[in-house]
Amino acid sequence: MKTLVQMALDLFDPPAPPPVLAPDPRPTMALSDAMAPAQFAHPQANRQILLRHTRVAYHFKRAKRRTIGMVVGPDGLVVSAPRWVVLTEVESALQEKGDWIVRKLDEMRERSQRMAQQNMVWQEGSCLPFLGETMVLVLDPGHQFQEAGASLLPRSPDAAPDVPHRLCLGLPHHADPSQIRDAVQAWLMRQAKRIFTERLNHFAPRLQVQWHKLSLSSATTRWGTASADGAIRLNWRLVHFKMDVIDYVVAHELSHLRVMNHGPQFWETVGTVVPDYAQRRQLLKDDSLPRW
Repeated sequence: MKTLVQMALDLFDPPAPPPVLAPDPRPTMALSDAMAPAQFAHPQANRQILLRHTRVAYHFKRAKRRTIGMVVGPDGLVVSAPRWVVLTEVESALQEKGDWIVRKLDEMRERSQRMAQQNMVWQEGSCLPFLGETMVLVLDPGHQFQEAGASLLPRSPDAAPDVPHRLCLGLPHHADPSQIRDAVQAWLMRQAKRIFTERLNHFAPRLQVQWHKLSLSSATTRWGTASADGAIRLNWRLVHFKMDVIDYVVAHELSHLRVMNHGPQFWETVGTVVPDYAQRRQLLKDDSLPRW
């Protein structure tokens, strides 16, 4: 039995040392790195801002306009403002639209990644979509084409749904990739002009508007535009999508001839001819197209 003196001494003994733990073999990350916000940087960025814990470096420019404009494209965010608008007002507008900007930047990054996976190899046997279905490229220098340069041969009615259509190109088997690409693009643009004209003529009377000019666009950020004078521009790459998607874009641009904004009245107008426009609009974001 311990004496009172011994018990008193025990109270002042140093505590036993903690057990020695083996070092964690996993690599460690600095706290600053773990907490660093995601970043989006425009290649011509001259200003930056923190939006919803996301650092965004954007290209800012002055322009002859009445309001602050924001465009999210493949390179990032571009902001345009009138010369009389101070920078604090610009940044307030960006903060107000912060959720939308970050969401669009995320969507554009994901889209760019999908497109990078869709890089085309321009050679015989390559496949690409046309009106939502797959067609395979066939080099056939001896074919008698009804259309200049190319002809689409649909699959037979009894063929399986996964059997692609054939786009026969009047090119030699040793044709360069650039020749194949140009021939395919020329054929697709001819189809786009024909299809877009048909659909414009279909929807214009239903919307009680008149269009006067159709131009094909190769824009990277817009599927179409409309001017008050009835001029319509549509991206020829829309022919990769199903007709439902093409019809939505055509109806969208024609609706602008009645309502030149994206307010409630505009969407009501679109809905009169394309009631499920929201679902069709989403397909423009979800589908990945071949990278030209």
